[in-house]
Amino acid sequence: MASLKSIIIKMMTIATGKLNNIFVGFIFDFSYYSYVLIPGTSLLPKPLLGVTYFIFLCFLFLGISIIADMFMEAIETITSKVQLVEKLDEKTQTKYQVEEPVWNATFANLTLMALGSSAPEILLSVIETVSTLGEPAGPLGASTIVGSAAFNLLVISAVSIVAVDEPKKIYDLLVFGTTSIFSIFAYVWLYLCLTTISPEEVDLTEAWLTLIFFFVLVILAFIADRVNHKIQEKNKSKDDKEQEEIFNKLQQ
Repeated sequence: MASLKSIIIKMMTIATGKLNNIFVGFIFDFSYYSYVLIPGTSLLPKPLLGVTYFIFLCFLFLGISIIADMFMEAIETITSKVQLVEKLDEKTQTKYQVEEPVWNATFANLTLMALGSSAPEILLSVIETVSTLGEPAGPLGASTIVGSAAFNLLVISAVSIVAVDEPKKIYDLLVFGTTSIFSIFAYVWLYLCLTTISPEEVDLTEAWLTLIFFFVLVILAFIADRVNHKIQEKNKSKDDKEQEEIFNKLQQ
């Protein structure tokens, strides 16, 4: 009887241990780790969780907007810097000083201003890329970049047109045409990279070419701005030039 009792106890112990291992493994397979979610929050009512997450999301957007505004103000301070340039009056042969901006407006808009306005999605893409090195790329980076570009192209353009009282004329059609062509080319290039050249991945060559295309855009837009400036100078009449010179002298 003692031996039979010990055998039964041993069998029950083995069975209990196996069940325990299975249970622990089952719990481990369905567990997750998070630095944000607090354990037990999923047990709360869904309407309460929805309201809480919405308030927290608005708080995050507020913080991002404050940081972005500070960044944009710093960039505007940099780009608004002016310098005094001496010019010679051809009639009186006297020199006078005129304030001219240090930064070219087109160059500043395509570099510093674009960096400041796109800083949130750039940071999101960099964070996702660094945190998932060696793994398949997630949808966050591509979604934020493409979504932001589409929003800027469609929504902001539409709101800007509706907001004005009367139609506005584009001052620099050359720069506008250059940036518009490159905007369309960016979507086509992204589509070719992900579907034709190297399906579902971006190799190192495509990454370098994409970066080079940005510098090509900046150079071509700067050249277009200079060409437009020369055209505007030629179109000015002599009376306009004389009035401008008188106005500049009165400012001294």
